[in-house]
This record gives sequence, structure tokens and C-alpha cells, in this order.
Amino acid sequence: MTDEIEDSSAPLIEHLAELRTRLIRSLLAFVVGMIICFAFWNPAFNFLTQPLCSALAERGQDSCGLVLIKLQEGFFVAISISLLGGLVLSFPYVAFQLWRFVAPGLYRSEQGAFLPFLIASPFMFFLGAAFAFYVVTPLAFDFFLGFQQPGSLTGEGQAESSAISFMGSAQEYLGLTIKFIVAFGLCFQLPVLLTLMGKAGLVSSEGLGNMRKYAVVCILVLAALVTPPDVITQVILFVVVYGLYEVSIFLVRRVEKQRNDRLREEGLLDEEDDEAEA
Repeated sequence: MTDEIEDSSAPLIEHLAELRTRLIRSLLAFVVGMIICFAFWNPAFNFLTQPLCSALAERGQDSCGLVLIKLQEGFFVAISISLLGGLVLSFPYVAFQLWRFVAPGLYRSEQGAFLPFLIASPFMFFLGAAFAFYVVTPLAFDFFLGFQQPGSLTGEGQAESSAISFMGSAQEYLGLTIKFIVAFGLCFQLPVLLTLMGKAGLVSSEGLGNMRKYAVVCILVLAALVTPPDVITQVILFVVVYGLYEVSIFLVRRVEKQRNDRLREEGLLDEEDDEAEA
């Protein structure tokens, strides 16, 4: 009895040891990516400030400087850029380690089904991040900068109106920009997640269609939480995420159709079952 218990526990120990090895390699890749990005955080920060500088230039403001309000703020700006850059640089290697850990436990057909989702996930994240950086942030920053006003003097040289000009904190600006990028990158994972769940039989296109009204409420709440309190970015996020939800329903319906066609060819699904499922 003791030998049987020891034999059954051996594979579990081997899997845990392999998982530890994969996690250590992934962590080392993240640290290396973080160190590389820390060495080049200045060019990365200049790149991330392009939407703000462009919005200021369109308003005739040549100065695009950000200030450090706290003594240690510059250091934390560099750390924030390093964390984001390290995650981006190490993600392909981390995904490869995940695949090497999961693939041996899958059948060949399951490997062929899982691998496209593993590839689509980073692609959709970068697509969402690019959409946020090149489309959403310029609109949002232009909206926020619209609350500036030039000062004016009366004929007697007295101040008629106070000047309101932008002097942004580097850390606050970077935090807002990263928030936009990460939020839209994660929202663009919705089709990948729901399609994978549909392939596993956890959700159906009919169920997702019936949940539309609840999805609208959830997306509105999400848009209010992850975007600043301006209507433009909230509407953009709502339209994009709801569009992705509809795309997800279409993709899940295609997955169901392919599964039904395969079962019908194997004789495991007759016409009556097909009509009942439809």
C-alpha cells in the first residue's frame, strides 16, 4: 500500500518540480527584460509622452515638459517603465514556457486547438495597447487640455482672468498612460477568452446572446472604472468592448458549428440532436 502511494505521488512531484523550473525561468526572463528597459527608460518615456506633446503642439504650446513633484518620483517613473517593458519583452518567452509545461499533457488535436489561442492572446493585447496609445490617449489628452485658459489684463494692468496652464507630474502622467494601455490591452482579450471557453464547452453562443443586456451593464461599469471621468473615453471603451463581445459571439458560433460538423461526420450527432442544440 505504501509503495502504491509513493508511486502515485511521484508524477505529481515531477510536475511540481517542472512547474518550479518554468516559473524560475520566466521570472529570470522578466528580470532581464526589466534591467534592459531600466537602462533605456529615457527613450521609452519620450515615446510614451508623444500623445501629450502632440496635443500640446496642436494648441500652440511648444513646451512639453513634465515636473517631478517628489524627490523620488523620477526613480519610480523609471521603475514603472521597467516593469511594463520587462513584462512586454519577457512575454513571448513566458508564453513559450507555459506552452512547454502544458503541451505534454494534451493530445495532438488539443495542442492544435490551444496553440492558436496562445498566439492570439499577445497579438490582441498589443492591438488593444496600440489602439489605446494612438487613438484613445490623444483624444483624452486633448479633452483634458481644453480646460486651460490664458490669463488676461484689464486696461489698468490688473488681472482680469487667471491663467490656467498644464504643469503635469511625470508619475501621474505615466500612471494614466499605462492605465489606458493595460486596460484596453486586457479588454481586447475578450474574444480570445470567450472563444476558448466556447471551445471547452463552458459557454455557448446562445447563452452569450441572451446575456447581452447584462453585458451592456457590466461594460458600462467597466468603462466608468478603468477610464478617467470624461465621456469621450468612456464611450470609446464601451463601443470597442461591446463590439468585441459581438465578435466573440460570432467566433463561439463558428466553434460550435465546427464541433457539430465533426461530431456529425463521426456519427456521434444525428439530425434530431443537431436541431435540438440549435
